[in-house]
Amino acid sequence: MTPMASAAGTGSFSYEERSERCLASYGVRPRMHWITTEYGGHKIDKVLKRFGSNIIFSNGMRDPWSRGGVLKNISSSIIALVTEKGAHHLDFRSATKDDPDWVVEQRRQEVEIIHGWIDQYNKDIAQM
Repeated sequence: MTPMASAAGTGSFSYEERSERCLASYGVRPRMHWITTEYGGHKIDKVLKRFGSNIIFSNGMRDPWSRGGVLKNISSSIIALVTEKGAHHLDFRSATKDDPDWVVEQRRQEVEIIHGWIDQYNKDIAQM
């Protein structure tokens, strides 16, 4: 749940009021810690080390959410690609002629990594 205020920034946020509004409108109350409880919380690296693989975390440090991102590789197949210039998921959008060089390079790296995983999978299957 993200607190929102007026455009002038004069609004105030009350969790209790928002909780009551959710209950009245949708029949449920917000669960403040659901994401961290459900997905491994602030120790996602430890959770993913146990069972994750073939994941790319793409982070642009101009993204206001980047602070909560995975900014270092967790393993050889759980990879963090970080760029100082990036914003929120620009590399996932369709390519255009106006794309900056850094996003073209980030996409190239993502494709190269994924191709490597697919190639390895095909080699593993061929040996079965």
